[in-house]
Amino acid sequence: MIENLRDAVVDLVYLVCAVVIILGLKRLSSPRTARSGNKLVAAGLLVAVGVTLLDPHIHWRPANIAVMLIGTVVGAAGSIYLARVVPMTAMPQMVALFNGMGGATAALVAVAEFQRFVASGAVTAGERVSVAFGTTVGSVAFTGSVIAFLKLQELMTGRPVRFPLQIPLNVAVVAGIVAMWAWLLGFAGSSASVWIMFGLALLFGILLVLPVGGADMPVVISVLNSMTGLAAAAAGFVLENQILVVAGALVGASGSLLTILMSRAMNRSLANVLFGAYRTRAAGAAVAEAKPIRETTVEDTAVLLAYANLVIIVPGYGLAVAQAQHELAELANELEKRGVEVKFAIHPVAGRMPGHMNVLLAEANIPYDKLYEMEQINEEFQRADVALVVGANDVVNPAARTDPSSPLYGMPILNADQAKNVIVLKRSMRPGFAGVENELFHMPQTRMLFGDAKETLKRLVEAVKSV
Repeated sequence: MIENLRDAVVDLVYLVCAVVIILGLKRLSSPRTARSGNKLVAAGLLVAVGVTLLDPHIHWRPANIAVMLIGTVVGAAGSIYLARVVPMTAMPQMVALFNGMGGATAALVAVAEFQRFVASGAVTAGERVSVAFGTTVGSVAFTGSVIAFLKLQELMTGRPVRFPLQIPLNVAVVAGIVAMWAWLLGFAGSSASVWIMFGLALLFGILLVLPVGGADMPVVISVLNSMTGLAAAAAGFVLENQILVVAGALVGASGSLLTILMSRAMNRSLANVLFGAYRTRAAGAAVAEAKPIRETTVEDTAVLLAYANLVIIVPGYGLAVAQAQHELAELANELEKRGVEVKFAIHPVAGRMPGHMNVLLAEANIPYDKLYEMEQINEEFQRADVALVVGANDVVNPAARTDPSSPLYGMPILNADQAKNVIVLKRSMRPGFAGVENELFHMPQTRMLFGDAKETLKRLVEAVKSV
């Protein structure tokens, strides 16, 4: 009787938590409500974790209690520490690691539960499918996320990694995984089949992400996030835990939708993102023709900005690296005091993950109504007196429209090149994530203002005040 009551309470609380999580995810769709949405999701998950301890099927042995306490303390302490010390520029790497941890956890739970099923002497067909799916997808998400982290953290090259017999090796690994599925599902495979599947999936996660370049890493992270959610949902089926199924399904669905939106923003299919490197020819040895670069000064830029009617600011990853969002907000305020109209143009894949620029500018209290998506702002560049590009590169490269041989070709870009004047704040002429030269930097209306964005913007603010 007591166990039935506890089961009912747990199920009811799980239902409430699921509704809270869904409402929180809905609020994440707008910058104005994203913070409260994040708190709602966190609260729903916290309550769900807490009520799970009421599950009558938990064996309260000292060893189990010790494992739960140690895992909770270590996980909470590590998460709080990372959330406080990791800069915004490194947030994609941290997201990749979190994805990986979730995938690894789901895979290990699936493997461990299969051992328990075998020991009990009965494994249903549904349990075998859940174990196979969770093990495969979770393992791929784990090692794929680790490679994504290494690329983003520049601990390994961000360029596509290719080697001889790469495609045959990929095919062989996938064939091995399929064979282990067949062995497990069709021939009641033993624990050995699950362990082999686990190892092959770990290897495939590495092979899947190695050929992906740094410019495509935001899409890959979104794919891996979706895979982690699906693996968590599979673990929920294995554990017969409703909230884990719901939360995993929500993460999987939202990650899939985000992947679709980002692929559309880049005008590329997911298959092209993941496997496009196999069709890319090796770069030739020809030396690129030297093109003119026109530099400018802080003082000349300040005069140009102060007497403009419309200034469109294009923020990019360089702004995040320099942590110059507050100085940029101060410059915008000074220009508006002089009657200059200031707008911010946000590309869907600016930075290293979706929403990167929105969050960065929100930290500097830049009003949301001054942030314009690509579709809203692109027509405005034609009447802009100045396009101020701060640390952006690939998302303003006209080669995406004009050069069929460019890896960016076909990707919708911000039309900064259509402004009357273009000022580019940049440390050097180093190319962006895609590793290609930016034609915008060589156009006659473009002036380069080299230096650290934070220091340059500080000087610009003072120069505008003195105009």
